[in-house]
Amino acid sequence: MARIAGIDLPNKPVSIALTYIYGIGRTSGREICEKAGVDPAIRMNDVSPDDAAKLRQIIENEYKVEGRLRTEIALNIKRLMDIGCYRGLRHRRGLPVRGQRTKTNARTRKGKKKTVAGKKKAAQG
Repeated sequence: MARIAGIDLPNKPVSIALTYIYGIGRTSGREICEKAGVDPAIRMNDVSPDDAAKLRQIIENEYKVEGRLRTEIALNIKRLMDIGCYRGLRHRRGLPVRGQRTKTNARTRKGKKKTVAGKKKAAQG
């Protein structure tokens, strides 16, 4: 198992295995393989130590991944909350940030349903 950016990469094709690193997706994985001159289809266990070192070097120098990326994202969210903008308020309240509806859905952000007592529909008449 190769270890890059503090992550043990599984024995999958190199371009797919790189996606296990936070901040690298499919496209970035293919670009990294291209820059390093590594065939994206070969399995991670078949990569030579030299190629693994090239991959490690490219990721280290050109990409913000794992801890650095998580820290930057957390600081960006904290900044939004500190300046009190709309997006910051939504983050603070744990509601969807990007304009989604909240009357129904939004359960991922809002959590489990909390039933409000005494909320009946108006009497029909």
